[in-house]
Amino acid sequence: MKVYIVGTGMEGNLTLTVQARKIIENSDLLIGAERIVRPFKDMGKQIEITYDTDEICRYIAELRGEQAAVLMSGDCGFFSGAKKLAERLDGCEIVCGISSPVYLCSKFGLTWEDMRFVSLHGTENNIAVNVKMNRKSFFLLGGRMDISMLCRTLCDYNLSNVKVYFGENLSYFNEKIKYDFAYNLINYTSDNLSCAVVVNDNFIDYIPCGIDDNEFIRGKIPMTKSETRCIIASKMNVKNADICWDIGCGTGSVSIETALRCTGGKVFSFDKKDEAISLTQANAHKFGCDNLSTFKCCLPDIPNDIPAPDKVFIGGSSGKIKQIFKLVLAKKSDALICVTAVSLETLRDAQEAFGEFGLDCEIVQIFSARTDKIGKNTMLSANNPVFILTGGGKCAEL
Repeated sequence: MKVYIVGTGMEGNLTLTVQARKIIENSDLLIGAERIVRPFKDMGKQIEITYDTDEICRYIAELRGEQAAVLMSGDCGFFSGAKKLAERLDGCEIVCGISSPVYLCSKFGLTWEDMRFVSLHGTENNIAVNVKMNRKSFFLLGGRMDISMLCRTLCDYNLSNVKVYFGENLSYFNEKIKYDFAYNLINYTSDNLSCAVVVNDNFIDYIPCGIDDNEFIRGKIPMTKSETRCIIASKMNVKNADICWDIGCGTGSVSIETALRCTGGKVFSFDKKDEAISLTQANAHKFGCDNLSTFKCCLPDIPNDIPAPDKVFIGGSSGKIKQIFKLVLAKKSDALICVTAVSLETLRDAQEAFGEFGLDCEIVQIFSARTDKIGKNTMLSANNPVFILTGGGKCAEL
């Protein structure tokens, strides 16, 4: 038996490729969601309506014919169930279709080779941060996330002037294609079957490192200086999809630089002080980091549903550094941990924690000074020396 996984494009007729149509016509069994198989119900084929992987495999196993086709909306390589299904259907052939970003971009004459693609099925985060870091971002909407919620999020994070190109029910009889600024769409009622391209001409085309201290909203809470943040960023080596913890987040300066590096991941920032939480939230909105969540608590006491971290920065431990290590490594044994210490006592406690848990660590001490004008003379004003300890994870390979 020959089995195909076929991308049917948008509506299934107007955007169906010739190859896909021939496969459908020659198949004895068609399987897919009701909306996807609807255009082919009058072809006299055996049709099964499901998108459950186990049911699909069972229908194919029970087929007495020679060919089956599993129909998928859009293209099989774009946020599709085809990936999971292909692992179960050994020897199946995947046939590409026209994807929603290709179709939508053609309506507006937009190119998409430089686009960031994000699925918002089942999530409401990582919108603003991707728009902040990319000129063009494509969002596949669904569930609670519609056009109005997308644009409200953009406006909440100081991105109200970006242009939003969106489509509903692509290629169907009730298709809608529109564009406007985000601030004009916060009350727009859209269909659930929709997607959007957000264009930000003022995007950041580099990953910030050592953001100027004066750029942050400040209070009375101590802040990790920009020179130190540069080295922390290099030691943590944050990847795009990493889950990161910032313990003792203070003003949130490390949280922000981390969030701008993991636009496909999340940052969880913890502090026991109300002012620290408020400052971190304010800076998250200023820098467009909606992939950052704050929690007022003193580790190791945290909510149970916080996901295991890939990278952990400890800027403040309230004297509980060993308990924090125990919590982190219980969540993920190969998490990378980075600790800063200003006092010799914190340095000692951090060294002991790495040793107690069998982790080799690298210790770097940095001294930095900044110029300061005194009359006609330029003097150097020294910052406090800082120890940076890094261990765990794949630190030795970096």
